Amino acid sequence: MNRKKPTPKHLTVVSSERVSPNMQRITLQGEALTNFPADCEGSYIKFLFDSAGNTIHEMVEGERPVMRTYTIRKFMPEASSIEVDFVRHITKDLQCGFAARWADNAEAGDNVSIMGPGPIADIDMAADWFFMVADMTALPALSAKIKTLPRDAKGYAVIKVQQSDDIQEIEAPTGFKVTWLVEEDSLSENAEAQPW
Repeated sequence: MNRKKPTPKHLTVVSSERVSPNMQRITLQGEALTNFPADCEGSYIKFLFDSAGNTIHEMVEGERPVMRTYTIRKFMPEASSIEVDFVRHITKDLQCGFAARWADNAEAGDNVSIMGPGPIADIDMAADWFFMVADMTALPALSAKIKTLPRDAKGYAVIKVQQSDDIQEIEAPTGFKVTWLVEEDSLSENAEAQPW
């Protein structure tokens, strides 16, 4: 079977906001988002860059773009826009941190191309109890998925951020205990210490 090659979706930066010292939120808009599924929050998209870290807008035959995967934190279908959060971990290694570097400098009107969305594993909404663990890079996915849980859901969310100013509001069910950790705290030890 001959599979059709996916084509990039071209989006425009609507806003760029530093939501915490180590998190940058970019709002993207574009006609291509009108075809995104209504339940795409928590799904992943891939940002496309060339080997120098510049955004690309056309796929060149024989050249493979550098792709960086991020989570759709929020989908606003009425505005054909999505929110994507980027952890600000800038590195001097120019082969790393393409997306974080781009997000840190993005301004309204800038253009970027993405592929996707791709699905993530479903959550069993009929479960009696839930346990979620995330570091800062997984925080957007946790934020998107936890708000889809039933309002009477019970469980724990253990989230590690770089510093206390990175703690965000999470739309969790009232029966959920959310524990925030900072850089010096051990995520694995705190997760294991939860009563289960």
